[in-house]
Formats: sequence, structure tokens, C-alpha cells
Amino acid sequence: MTPLERPDTRTQPARKAGVPRTSPAADAPRATPTLALTSAATAVALMTYTAPMVTLPDTAAALHTSVSAQAWLLNGTPLGLAALLLVAGSLADDYGRRRIFLAGTVALGLTTALGALANSTWLFTLARVAQGAASAAILASSLGLIVHAFPTPRGRLRATGVWGAFVSGGIAAGPLLAGAIAGWDWRMAYAVLGATALVVALLGTRALAESRAPRGGRPDLAGALTFGLALVSLVAALTLGRDGWLRAPVGLLLAAFLVLMAVFVAVERRSGTPMIDLGLLRHRRFLASSAGGLFTGLAVIGLFSFLPALLQRALGMSAMDTAWLFLLWSGLSFAVALQARRLAGRVSHRHQLALGFALHAAGVLTMLGAIGSGSWVRLLPGFVLSGVGSGLLNAALPLLAVESVPATRAAMGSGAQQTFRYIGSCAGVALTIALVTSTGGTAHGADVAMAVSAGLAALAAASVLVLRDRA
Repeated sequence: MTPLERPDTRTQPARKAGVPRTSPAADAPRATPTLALTSAATAVALMTYTAPMVTLPDTAAALHTSVSAQAWLLNGTPLGLAALLLVAGSLADDYGRRRIFLAGTVALGLTTALGALANSTWLFTLARVAQGAASAAILASSLGLIVHAFPTPRGRLRATGVWGAFVSGGIAAGPLLAGAIAGWDWRMAYAVLGATALVVALLGTRALAESRAPRGGRPDLAGALTFGLALVSLVAALTLGRDGWLRAPVGLLLAAFLVLMAVFVAVERRSGTPMIDLGLLRHRRFLASSAGGLFTGLAVIGLFSFLPALLQRALGMSAMDTAWLFLLWSGLSFAVALQARRLAGRVSHRHQLALGFALHAAGVLTMLGAIGSGSWVRLLPGFVLSGVGSGLLNAALPLLAVESVPATRAAMGSGAQQTFRYIGSCAGVALTIALVTSTGGTAHGADVAMAVSAGLAALAAASVLVLRDRA
């Protein structure tokens, strides 16, 4: 039996002789609230993440944010997510998934409410980074709680499918809520989301059971620090690159990123309790999970994070109009993710990822020229195809993440895959804004950004197909 096949013996009580195993039905009273609360908190985290997509013009105007700095308004949360997902996953496994989940949910409520009070670009960005850090605790611990609550493969398949659907649901609901409230004040959306997160935390104090897989040792703070600084350097380089990729600050930041990543690898190899077990990089399933997360952020989230603001700027659409249009994409993603479990046994998770990326690429290619024509109707086929593809991605990624690592390290596996997802998101948003705003006009820049997104998705489809498990 390989390390990836060992059961989570530390989180399940030993079975006494002559006593039958607990049936899934007997576990339902505890499993169902766990799934409901983790899914709800995940949805709120994703709503917080996506809310600025449709309010970006109003937020930038209120905070006097320049075009080149608008990437920070969108990238604050994914930066916090990417920097802390790995360490949050390790802390959840070692010190208690329920404990980290509740701490993250409370922190999300408080930091989201503080974001509503920000009066400058940097204060708002810092609040968004803190929201991302809190969301990291929620997302990394959620799948660990689910794996513990649903020990059977069939139950785990259903639960991760529902959780993945709520990822899509949160992405769908965030812009809709923000667009609806934007008519009064864009800050109110953050106050509402902050209060919702605190309600979920309150409910979780009574309904969730604790689980952990302690390894001993101290948290990998050195790894977390070097990894976080590396990501800040990368995102800053991509953001500043809009004004010239050959400038000295951009080169220095990219060099700092490479040096810090080398230091991070050295730290992880020497640590007794590393944020990520580098030995997992020898497993193709883990590589497929990581590549799937990275390209989902880079190709899919990167483009659709800036697309609503682009439509408002180029086509004169209102925040609510773009929210409804965005709902077509994200709503389809939610519905498909919820039903994708029916593909189990007929389509592997790896092939499901490849199909999702291929559909996104095809959908984005149909959108070429729509901005230049001034017709949002031409975007509809692309939104449909990409929405279906995104749903397949959101359903396959969480299950592949927890299956790619030992069961005792489920939260770490979730954190690793989602870290790559939000690294890709940070880079994708910065790249999309740079392409749209610096390549001969908005319409032409939009087409270039869409073509790059389609090309990255096609590359992702090929990559996950190549990373098949060895016989």
C-alpha cells in the first residue's frame, strides 16, 4: 500500500470487535451540518472575493485608484489566499480543523467589515489581503472537515461535489449582491458579507466536530514568510510590468521572486513539519491537481475577474447589468458542479479537468471581437461554454486535491491545490489588465487577453492529460 492509499486512522475511532461500522445514515446527523456550514462559509469567502468585480469602477473612483493600481484592488484577496493556504492547511491538520475553520470565519467577518471603512487604495488592499488570509483558513480546513465527516468514497464524492458547487455559487452570488447594493453604496456589500460570515461562525461553534492529524513540531513560519514574500514580489512585478517589462524594478522583483522561491524550497527540505511535502511532487496525481488549480486561476479566474469592469468601461453597462450577465457564467458553473458527480465511474477526474479547460478555451474564442462590435449579446455563447467548463473544473479539483495526498493530510492537499489556483489568479488578473490596457486600444487589448486565456486553457488541458497515473 502506497502512502497515498493509507486510511486516515488518526481521525477515526478504532472499531471494537463485534461492533459493526457506523453506516453513512448513522453519520448523517453530524455530516450534514458539517457539509452545510463548510459550504456556506466557502460561499461567503468566494462572495467576498468576487464582489469587487462589478464595483471596481465605483471603488476605484472613491479611492482615487489609478488604472495601473486597480489590479491590487482585485488581487488583494487572492494574494492573501495564495500566501497562507499552505500554512493554513498544515495548521488545520495539526491543531484542529474546526478550530482553524472558526478562527478563519470570524476573521473574515471582521476584516470584510473593515474593508467597508477603508478610505485609500492601500488600506482597502490591506483589508483585502487580510480577507484572503481568513479565507485561506476557511478553504483549507473545510475539505479536511468534510473528509473526516464523510469517510466513505461514495459520501466523499457527493460532499466534495456539493462543496465545489458552492465555490461556483459564491462566485455567482458575490457580484450579484454587490451589483444590487451598488445603487446605494458599494461599501454596504462588505458590511453585509461581514455580518453573514460572523453568523456562520456562531452556528459552527455548536455544530462542528473537531478532527486533526498531529505530526508534532512547530508551524513552518519560515516557509510561510518566504513563500508569502515571493508571491508579493511576483504580483508586484506583474502589476508594474504594465508600464514596461524591461524596467529595473520589474526585473528586480522577478529576481527576488526566484531567489525567495529557492529559499522556500531549501526551508521546506530542512523543516521537520513543512508546509508542503516536496516528495508529493513525484506523484502525478498531485501534479495534475496542482496544474489544474494553477491554470484555473491563470486562464479562467484571471479573465473573468476583470471582464465585468471591462464591460462597464467599454460598453457602458451598469454594475447590475454586468452582475446579471456574469450570473449566466457562474450560475451555469454552479449547476454543472452540483451535477458533475454523476460522471463518476464514467469519466476520470483528470479527463473531467481536460474537458473543462477545453470548453473554456472554445467559449473564450467565440467571444473574440465582441467588445469591438459593442454587442454584449455576442458574449452569450462564450459565457455558456465557459460556464459549463468552469463547473466541471470546480467539481473535479476539490476531490482530486484530497485524493492526491494521504487522508491524514487532506487539509494540506486542499491548501496546496488552492494555493496554485490563487497564484494563478493573481498572475492572471495582473496579466489580463496589462494586456487590455497596453495593447493598442481597449477592444484590441480585450481580444489579446481572451486569446491568451484560450491558449493557456488549451495548454492546461494537454498538461492534465499527460499527467496520467502510472499503471
